[in-house]
Amino acid sequence: MSPIKTQLLVLGAGPGGYTAAFNAADHGQQVVLVEQEKQLGGVCLNRGCIPSKALLHATSMLTEARDCAKRGLHFAPPRIDLDQLRSWKGSILQKLTQGVSWLAQKRGVQVITGRGHFEDSRTLRVETAEGQVFVEFAKAIIAVGSRPAMPKAFDLGNPRVMTSTEALDIPDIPERLLVIGGGYIGMELGTVYASLGSQVIVAEALDTILAGADPDLVRPVLRYAEQHFKEIRLKAQVAGMATAGKQIEVAFQMDGKRQEERYDRVLVSVGRVPNGDDLGLENTRVTRDDKGYIQVNPKQQTADPDICAIGDVVGGVLLAHKASREARVAVETLLGETATAGDTVIPAVVFTHPELAWCGLTEADAKARNLTVQIAKFPWTASGRAMTFDHTEGFTKLVVDPESERILGVGIVGHGAGELISEGVVAIEMGATALDLAECVHPHPTLSETLMECAEAFYGRATHTYAKKPA
Repeated sequence: MSPIKTQLLVLGAGPGGYTAAFNAADHGQQVVLVEQEKQLGGVCLNRGCIPSKALLHATSMLTEARDCAKRGLHFAPPRIDLDQLRSWKGSILQKLTQGVSWLAQKRGVQVITGRGHFEDSRTLRVETAEGQVFVEFAKAIIAVGSRPAMPKAFDLGNPRVMTSTEALDIPDIPERLLVIGGGYIGMELGTVYASLGSQVIVAEALDTILAGADPDLVRPVLRYAEQHFKEIRLKAQVAGMATAGKQIEVAFQMDGKRQEERYDRVLVSVGRVPNGDDLGLENTRVTRDDKGYIQVNPKQQTADPDICAIGDVVGGVLLAHKASREARVAVETLLGETATAGDTVIPAVVFTHPELAWCGLTEADAKARNLTVQIAKFPWTASGRAMTFDHTEGFTKLVVDPESERILGVGIVGHGAGELISEGVVAIEMGATALDLAECVHPHPTLSETLMECAEAFYGRATHTYAKKPA
């Protein structure tokens, strides 16, 4: 069979890969998209962002039903049908993956299902179900993503030891679930299982959960977890695991002491590793660092200038929207346009209860860099809308340059924080000052008002809270 020839090859069809393929096709490029899975969408759509948020929403209804009693609304105890829950979640994924496939077809993007291997800097060999296919390309974008990390000490070959992939399938509702790692994956899935009724114990080696977010933003999340999880253990090292009948025996090292406990299931959520192995990169000039991440410049170019790489496989924050942004930069770079991802504001959202979101400069980053900043906060106990939601545990926070009054960072913790943070992204990207935000009229009563009033608090004149005027 003669090789397929194309202007652009995209390897990997996750949020970064299909965004790159579609964007290039919109620019008139001939594109071949290679994906080893039968369904497009990558980890985010099939085994990550989308299914986890579906489960978080569904299981939050259980908590809401219980909380409604204090509002005078009483429901019978809920009955959980895991088969139906999995089916509902699967129907969402099916609709979305079919939508991505339809968009590829409408744009004329040729999709090849199989595992790709670079023969050289111009040829990709694809192992398909029907045999080998060779693709000759002028330029390429690598977007192969990452996978859950599984340390050898935890890899027992026992299905009761899960990564996020298996946990999202909800095989059952374990009576006792150990979550190793207090990052966003562990806390989100811990929230799902705790809502379903599991006794969830989180073991985090650091002295805080959700490292990377400002400590004050984390506190409401930690308080909720301490109330709804069985236990949150900080500075807790998991020394080893072993199969013990139908349970997993886990050895902990805490406060200089060793203790052993048994769990029905264990979720290992200690990070992710890049999918850079076995791609044939050694046959190109593409280089990787000591952690396996592909090395790129701010234009997403590798050491092989006609090959770009984007998303999780290049490291940084491992977020779908970061990959999508890098996809557009890579396409523009390969088309000879001026583009860079270096100064892009990438928001982060943790879909716990309450939600936690931030963008731009954090207060902790400012302290680490010896930058002088001024912090403004607006507590949600002063928000009428937060009271109607019965979720006043949050607050909105601005990190402001005291001289120029420009907004450098925004943090929000509370109900729907992920839906609110984009206003912060726009403010930072546009170089807005606190006054710009304070003078933008926000509808009442809404949670978005908390951003306006937080900016007003910077000047000491927020209507619904008292803040001293700055010197």
